[in-house]
Amino acid sequence: MTGGETGPVSRSRTARWWPIGATAGVTAVLAGLPWALRDRLPDRPATHWSGGGTPDGSLPLWAACLVPAGVWLLAVLATSVRPRRSGTTAHPWRAMTLAPMGAVLVGAQVSVVRANLDHTDWHQARQPVLGVVLIGALAAVAVAATWRLAPRPAAGPAAAPTLEVPEGERLVWFSRTANPWLGLLAAVAGLVAVVALVALAMGLAGPAGLGTTCAASVVVSLSCATFSSVQAKVSEAGLEVSFGPLGWPVRRWSPDAIETARAEQRRPSQVGGWGYRISGLGTTVMLRAGDCLVIRPRGRRADFAVSVDDAERGAALLNTLRTRPSTD
Repeated sequence: MTGGETGPVSRSRTARWWPIGATAGVTAVLAGLPWALRDRLPDRPATHWSGGGTPDGSLPLWAACLVPAGVWLLAVLATSVRPRRSGTTAHPWRAMTLAPMGAVLVGAQVSVVRANLDHTDWHQARQPVLGVVLIGALAAVAVAATWRLAPRPAAGPAAAPTLEVPEGERLVWFSRTANPWLGLLAAVAGLVAVVALVALAMGLAGPAGLGTTCAASVVVSLSCATFSSVQAKVSEAGLEVSFGPLGWPVRRWSPDAIETARAEQRRPSQVGGWGYRISGLGTTVMLRAGDCLVIRPRGRRADFAVSVDDAERGAALLNTLRTRPSTD
């Protein structure tokens, strides 16, 4: 009987020790690489470059070792804190955050060491353009690999409720959620854009600064307004999820395109924050913590979830429509 527990215990230990090993490995590279090559580096390595590749800042060797390692460890600590009442012990979004950050820090440290190598004065160091490209490539690879390898939740058959619908009747389910804070942010950003536009029109300031402010405020206002509310509708046509006060954009799935549906409790800490989030749990439209309608599109590894009230009834109707013969 004890032999049957060996597999789960082994996987649990692997899942527990792998993040520790990755954290220690990145820390060792960040702190150990400059120190291991200290005989070939200046006493104060160049650590910051302005335009043209000329260094304009340096740090003592001990700080060049410890500062990046400290930033990394603080990030690991910050993303390791779990709020109380969290519905799950696994946080795939943590890996999505730390993997690109670790890649950027390691790439930057390698680039700094390479630029200072065999120079006696940090003013002689030149930041290679290839180093910037390397950092971006490492971050992109880390994001893609983490997204690909992140565990996906399995949609078990016991989590698929159904609803009794009398023969010949057609039911429609609606649910809507709004986030007042996103709506307020959209209004404030829109007001800033209007003020900047009026100031530009009246010639109160040059277009250089106000033009950027106006454009950025418009983008923030439209983005927040779009994702400040969401409405889900389940009908004979399947699931329709629309965003914003105008009900656009819209995502639709027919009943045949859905493998299963369920209700699930989710919190922002599980999916990486508020809004339209992509994490190891799939895609989540998170406007408030609590009930979410979760579907698994057919042929996909990831779920789509939307935070709406009465999600269990919506999932039950959707599962009933999936298995019900279509009638005209």
